Amino acid sequence: MVAEGLDPYVWSNEPLYTYVAHTHPRHKVLYVVQGSITFGLPELGQSLTMKAGDRLDLPADTLHDAHVGAQGVVCLEGYK
Repeated sequence: MVAEGLDPYVWSNEPLYTYVAHTHPRHKVLYVVQGSITFGLPELGQSLTMKAGDRLDLPADTLHDAHVGAQGVVCLEGYK
């Protein structure tokens, strides 16, 4: 991520934690390190379940929600 010019940081959530739909003003890059999380894209009618090793590139201002899996989640994230 550093090679891409990102300043990554780690975050985590307990099992089954839910984020309500929201946006970010910058492009978000996220890797799942441990556990799983499902991102919902309500405006597109899509969802994406991610597990360890998966990457998500989320363009700025994309409405999304998230639901952490039963084992919790640890992610590495940075913004462009």
